[in-house]
Amino acid sequence: MGLPEKAMRFLEEHIPDLAETALKQAYWQALASGHSVLECENGVLVEVNPNGTRKAIKKLKPRVKVKPGQRLIIG
Repeated sequence: MGLPEKAMRFLEEHIPDLAETALKQAYWQALASGHSVLECENGVLVEVNPNGTRKAIKKLKPRVKVKPGQRLIIG
């Protein structure tokens, strides 16, 4: 037996919040364990080290807006 529709909608509404929290936790956990992380800052890919230093890796291409259901060919 599955979840009632109301419960499923409630959980689905919170997926973005849960994903954001998980991403932040993974980011800080990686830094705390001595690993560097990558992030985008003003269109530049930046390596962030546990000691707080930041190193620009490369300039990123502009974002592509995608509509729901739209298909893109990447290659």
